[in-house]
Amino acid sequence: MLIALIAVPAVLWAGAVGSLWSRQESLLFKPVPLAPDYQFGLAHTVEETVQVPGATLHALHLRQPAGTPTRGLVFFLHGNADNLAKWFTNPDFWLSTGYDVFMMDYRGFGKSTGHIESEDQLHDDVRRAWAQVVPAYAKQKLVIYGRSLGTGLATQLAAQVPADLLVLVSPYESIERLSGDAYPWVPSLALRYPLRADQWLPKVRSKVFIVHGEQDTLIPIAHAERLMALNPRVQMLRLPGVGHSDVQQSRNYTEALAHQLGSL
Repeated sequence: MLIALIAVPAVLWAGAVGSLWSRQESLLFKPVPLAPDYQFGLAHTVEETVQVPGATLHALHLRQPAGTPTRGLVFFLHGNADNLAKWFTNPDFWLSTGYDVFMMDYRGFGKSTGHIESEDQLHDDVRRAWAQVVPAYAKQKLVIYGRSLGTGLATQLAAQVPADLLVLVSPYESIERLSGDAYPWVPSLALRYPLRADQWLPKVRSKVFIVHGEQDTLIPIAHAERLMALNPRVQMLRLPGVGHSDVQQSRNYTEALAHQLGSL
């Protein structure tokens, strides 16, 4: 009986961990596909593709109107759900900053083909997209922007390529830490997407601007506070009364971001 009392919980724990291991993509990523002929209807925006091994990534590229000087590029990495139809918001704001914006959908999101299979694959896709779009912005300002899930991807990219500013909106210290807070019974070795922003942020040499809502219950602001302590170049904006999904509605956010972009 004693052996059974020990063995049964152990078997149940192992089964739960095994299920988590095999189902991580469906738990972490919530893509919403779009029809190939879907029309975004955004002025000054063109659709582009990025060829990656085994898939084609779809992207939107907002460009300043003809005759308007472009200050540079914002390379935007979005969150873990939906697609560009949700994430490509506030085009008028971006146009007012003088920057172009490039935002892609990850594999399986929107019009992008393929499936996400590993963290290394995600980072490789991001680097390929960066390498494709950045040459057109030689001698102009380069901004890497990550939102929610995209903050871990953005941080690693910013540690590996030259950029002028890294913007992290609603960032996490790591998915490993975030999942550990929610599921302390899950060993870290079971996570195939640890996304250790905390390991890469100290290596970022550009300016870093962190924005986090004080009422964020999905990614608590404590993650941003711990990240801030890892790099002396970090500036942080706290948004009272703001949660995880309504940051872009805050005037304090848009004004502060415009100031950051304008000061480069």
